[in-house]
Amino acid sequence: MIFFVSDLHLSAQTPTLTRIFLDFLGSRARAAEALYILGDLFEYWVGDDDLEDPANAAIAGALRELSDSGVELNIMRGNRDFLFGERFAAATGARLLTDPHVLSLPAWQFVLSHGDMLCTDDAEYQAFRTQSRAAEWQTAFLAKPLAERRAIARALREQSEAGKHEKAQGNNAYLMDLNPGATEDFLRDHGYATFIHGHTHRPATHDHIVDGISVERWVLSDWHEGDGPVRAECLVWDGEQLSREKLT
Repeated sequence: MIFFVSDLHLSAQTPTLTRIFLDFLGSRARAAEALYILGDLFEYWVGDDDLEDPANAAIAGALRELSDSGVELNIMRGNRDFLFGERFAAATGARLLTDPHVLSLPAWQFVLSHGDMLCTDDAEYQAFRTQSRAAEWQTAFLAKPLAERRAIARALREQSEAGKHEKAQGNNAYLMDLNPGATEDFLRDHGYATFIHGHTHRPATHDHIVDGISVERWVLSDWHEGDGPVRAECLVWDGEQLSREKLT
């Protein structure tokens, strides 16, 4: 089996989700051949020196125990934790994936992505994404004191949440989803492989017809606690088909 998750957004403010994730790593995930975390494991990640935070250290330690048990651990950077570096990889035993990543299996082929690169209608976000992935920007940011970086991340998170609310209230909800044309081009460029991604917090299974070929797109569920029921879910490949599995 192979498990896929994304958009857990773990932090000190999500104790229930953190407990569910740690339980998952210590039990259900041990039955897997591999675990793929496709971005936004943490609510924000401001540099690998934040591994010293007790909550972050506990999660990293549990990931290390999973990888030491023989499960192949693969982690993709998301829009909240794009600053994962080699120290984090060494601490967890994870392989850091490039985005996108082609996963070729004996029975099927997948293409994996966080998904944010295809939200091309949101020009403001794409401009920030380009800026924040640049080596010069990251070097300057990581040179700041840890406390300042955390404060900047919190401010950016609040700005992002306010922007989402504003878009959801108007006619701009499409900005938070994948652009249809960019998605079709992406599927074509990757050989019509089954596409798995997160980011949009809109779990669903879509059937695209690209050049007359039917291509599935599976959107991973975000994890959520707070108002309403707790949501924690993984996608499972059993060697023949994909299915969603609730972890609550």
